[in-house]
Amino acid sequence: MRIAVVEDDDGVGDALVDALTEVGHAPVRMRRGADVLLGHHRMDVVLLDLGLPDMDGLEVLRKLRTLSSVPVVVLTARDDERSVVRALRAGADDYVFKPARLGELHARLEVAARRRSATSDAGADSVVLGDIVVDVVGRGVEVDGRDIALTTKEFDLLAHLVTRRGEAVSREQLMDAIWGDAYVAISRSLDVHMTALRSKLDRPGTIVTIRGFGYRWDA
Repeated sequence: MRIAVVEDDDGVGDALVDALTEVGHAPVRMRRGADVLLGHHRMDVVLLDLGLPDMDGLEVLRKLRTLSSVPVVVLTARDDERSVVRALRAGADDYVFKPARLGELHARLEVAARRRSATSDAGADSVVLGDIVVDVVGRGVEVDGRDIALTTKEFDLLAHLVTRRGEAVSREQLMDAIWGDAYVAISRSLDVHMTALRSKLDRPGTIVTIRGFGYRWDA
């Protein structure tokens, strides 16, 4: 697995990288919260310390969860119940105290990654929503039996929403998923593509705007 090791202490970080490499993983050392917010696309799982130099790890976790469902295992010296509860509620998949036993840490990383992978694999190749059929694998769309021509990004937006139907998806998460980086993507681009997508589908009410947050597929 590609594992982001988000740890500013060089001694701890280097030891974790060496240990994970020895058991066949591909760890990537990151020292700041900003590093994982920008580089999480390439990772299978994130190992996150809470004491980071640029921002608190809980803030990193909350921001990451608006962008991605990548598995996150918190590894920290904070062993109080309040910190554990806050991290789990913010979206952590697991919480491990320092100093960690490497065998246990390795197992927890694998379990977190396997759990998310099983959830992702549960989706169907095609999604049928009323008279709208979305072929997620073949990247085709039909509305009332008619093929609808979408651009690459229009289809990516549609697929991201329909595979999360009923779920509120933030603008940041959409920009991160479609353009690759929510922090450099131009917000106006999302608006333009969303307007075009709605027009081509011609099914008012299927994509609901959540004011101040994002969108939800409601069909």
